Amino acid sequence: MEEKNEEYLNGWKRAQADLINYKKDEVKRLEEAIKFGNEILMRDLIMALDAFDLAMTSLAKEGPLDKGIYMIKSQLADILKRHGLQRLAVAVGQPFDPVLQEAVVANESDQPPNSVLEEMEAGYTLNGKLIRPARVRVAK
Repeated sequence: MEEKNEEYLNGWKRAQADLINYKKDEVKRLEEAIKFGNEILMRDLIMALDAFDLAMTSLAKEGPLDKGIYMIKSQLADILKRHGLQRLAVAVGQPFDPVLQEAVVANESDQPPNSVLEEMEAGYTLNGKLIRPARVRVAK
């Protein structure tokens, strides 16, 4: 009888430990869901940032640009940054990093092979997770 009781007690202890571990795993899963729950929103807002970049580039070539567009872009970028979005730093001449960058075009150049010639679209991370690689032109 005591062996049976010991067996039941050990089974109950294992079940209790499994429940505790399950609860811990669920808390971690929920934290992940909260942390990255706005990823789709961030991806959509990145497109708005891209449109501002294109507008500012084209308007800067044509003449003076109203400060209002710069202020709006700055506000939008600050909002996204507060929510965990970070722009990847890409410099011309740096080595191509396939983990953080996507080579869109490869051109002949006097730069070393596999070095970045131009950033065509910015890349972004959300709370440290890559959500869009930087699209770059690289040297052959």
